[in-house]
Amino acid sequence: MEAWAADLVLVPLTLGEFLNLGQLIISFDSYRIGLNLMASKTTEVTLGNGQQEPGGSNRDGASHGAGSPAKVGTFHALSIPSYRWLWTSNIFSSAGVWVQMATLGWVIYDLTASGALLGAINGMRAIPMLLFAPLAGLAADRVNRRKLMMTTNFIVIIVSAILGIGLIAGKIEVWHLFVFALVGGTVQVFNMPVQQTVVFDLVPRNVIPNAVALGSAAFNVTSVIGPGIAGFFIAWWGPGVNFLLQSAAFIAVILCLKMITFPERKASRQPRASMANNMLDGVKYVSRDRIARTLVILAVIPSIFIMPSMMALAPIFAKDIFHSGPNGLGLLMSAMGLGGFLGALFAASIGHFERRGLLQLAMLSVAGTALLLFSISSSLVLALPMMAIAGFAQMTYMTNNQTILQLSVPDHMRGRVTSLFMLNMALMPISAIVLGSLTDAFGAPHVVMVSSVLVLSITVLMAIFVPAVRNMRMSELSSANRGAVQPPAGVGV
Repeated sequence: MEAWAADLVLVPLTLGEFLNLGQLIISFDSYRIGLNLMASKTTEVTLGNGQQEPGGSNRDGASHGAGSPAKVGTFHALSIPSYRWLWTSNIFSSAGVWVQMATLGWVIYDLTASGALLGAINGMRAIPMLLFAPLAGLAADRVNRRKLMMTTNFIVIIVSAILGIGLIAGKIEVWHLFVFALVGGTVQVFNMPVQQTVVFDLVPRNVIPNAVALGSAAFNVTSVIGPGIAGFFIAWWGPGVNFLLQSAAFIAVILCLKMITFPERKASRQPRASMANNMLDGVKYVSRDRIARTLVILAVIPSIFIMPSMMALAPIFAKDIFHSGPNGLGLLMSAMGLGGFLGALFAASIGHFERRGLLQLAMLSVAGTALLLFSISSSLVLALPMMAIAGFAQMTYMTNNQTILQLSVPDHMRGRVTSLFMLNMALMPISAIVLGSLTDAFGAPHVVMVSSVLVLSITVLMAIFVPAVRNMRMSELSSANRGAVQPPAGVGV
């Protein structure tokens, strides 16, 4: 065992401390709406269409009024039993994902010492996103959501257990890791749209901002804890145990999903359109809707420049720049998660902030500056706060972007438009391949420095030449207020 293993320091904040502080108030990790900080406060949410849901009550028995602002407490959505089980499943799945992400990157770089291969292992996730994202969005809109979620999570259980056992037995080669990343990426691309849209099945519309925000708690809180746990296990028991831990976490996910009561989805009376036409509907909607089109384009910036620099290259900084081993990697990723948590709290405090475009530009500036300072940091102690600040800014940026997109899209198009948003996410692993290859030639600090300068340059150019971003306002963004179109044939399954 290496000498530094005995000195392993975990992140000082634990999940229990977060709960005790009453701070489990998050906005969707790059995608969600904010809540207020203390449970005693409430948020006023007005139904977008000014109407009550059919029957005058929400799912699982919670009632709400029609046509008037409804008081929604910070933890209101957790009073709905089915949503509470979904939220619990998110805790387990997010913990497993963070442990896997930290471990897989460490294993590939420890075996190969190649920045190019480290980027390539992340790039494997882009292949299924590019190939299957539109189909996954269609599946979220048309396939039985319980069965789809159960199937994708069951696959994760199997492949994680196989990889974990193989690593413990010393039988895993580099190509096995690439196969795992490809299978995991395929599962993720089908799971993400349904996981995001299923909230709309379980809670009434006026509770959706609250439910979506609480749903992100799993990702944000476990992003602080998960990488630290991964670093600890790598140092003391080896990486194979981490994949067994992920498998066990997803068994808990399956058990939680079995407890959810999914409402029956009404079938359309119209003839079902072809699969190709249904997938094209999402593309057509985004191409003709100015707000949706702008938001999808804005999501490209962090996917190319910010997130790959923070996540894909973190093992290189931990091992070669800061010489801190897997515990350093865990701390870097936990710092990013802590920054994301604080960014979520910030987003929660400005839930009704009108100038969303200016917020986007400000957060891009902060993220670019933090990454620039991170690239020139000479020690882990100096790098950690920069990683946290960058995590804060990118979380606020992506939370704002995805929240606006979800609220501005009609219900029947949400899965397909979300899948197009995932095509932007496919750019992140592709960018990781490019950045990883460049690090072999120029070094990780120089690559991150150039990326941060490009982010700052793009921000300045958008502020000057793209008024559609600068002038974007919250009041423009409700799909009901903007006149949602009717569902096409084949929707409503």
